[in-house]
Amino acid sequence: MSGFAGFALRRSVSAVLTLLALSVIIYVVFYATPGNVAQITCGPRCSPEQVHQVAQQLRLDDPLYLRYWHFLQGIVVGHDYSTGTSVEHCPAPCLGLSYQSDQQVTRIILNKLPVSLSLVVGAMVLWLLLGVGTGVLSAWRRGRFTERALTGLTLAGVATPVFVIGLVLMIVICGQLELLPFPEYVSFSDDPEQWMWGLLLPWFTLALAEAAYFARLTRASMLETLAEDHIRTFRAYGVGERSIVGRHALRGALAPIIALNANDFGSAMGGAVLVESLFGLPGIGQELVHAVTVVDLPVVVGMVLVIGFFVVLANALADVLYAVADRRVVLA
Repeated sequence: MSGFAGFALRRSVSAVLTLLALSVIIYVVFYATPGNVAQITCGPRCSPEQVHQVAQQLRLDDPLYLRYWHFLQGIVVGHDYSTGTSVEHCPAPCLGLSYQSDQQVTRIILNKLPVSLSLVVGAMVLWLLLGVGTGVLSAWRRGRFTERALTGLTLAGVATPVFVIGLVLMIVICGQLELLPFPEYVSFSDDPEQWMWGLLLPWFTLALAEAAYFARLTRASMLETLAEDHIRTFRAYGVGERSIVGRHALRGALAPIIALNANDFGSAMGGAVLVESLFGLPGIGQELVHAVTVVDLPVVVGMVLVIGFFVVLANALADVLYAVADRRVVLA
């Protein structure tokens, strides 16, 4: 199979293999580390007999490869877990049961996922608009006051921690100017309008921090493209500067922007914990920190794997978009 379909198929197979390798690494890193998981799960006051009973219930005495195989089986076909008095079926994709709450990890993640997706997707739209727009304007106005002012703003954005941006926005907009109420998350299915108002400040907080990086990258890429020979040829033939910047220089700068956006989207799914904590958003990042604190390994492994899935998926989509923007990639 050749052409774009073959390219998409190769990237899909590569993404699946990457996820499989990622699952092995994550499982070994978390389950092969020293420490008595059964003792941690049971608590410090448990007797050795109780700890042994918990280890048997969680099948921690099985070899590591066998536990990983059961983990993969759970993802593909589901798994049955003994709760002591009954058997609970965990349907596929099953990522195990929480050591602390006995809830299915998949359900925990599905409950948190809409919050994180709402935050990251909305912020991504804003950071692309603000970052790429600022970068294009800086490159277009090179050497003028506009470029120096925007460069100063982007440097300030890079240097300012995300929680400081969020705190300042909350104090100024909600506290002093009273333009918005203090953010409170409302599900989109319950009230779409309140959902948007509740996420407005978290969106801008995350977007302003990321937009600074996109502005600097876009400006640098466009200045590099504007210095190339074919741009000078366009100018010699009388092509307008607006057309050169908008149609030719921006297209040449798209590849690094797409790559950076793919990485940032995936990492923000679990890395936006500061924004989630600051605004009280019950998302994946906040739940992951809690699971690490109480050593709830099935939840930690499941969430890290889901975050890795989004990173791989975003990069696969970025490859496809890159191929659409530049057909030479398909032939490579």
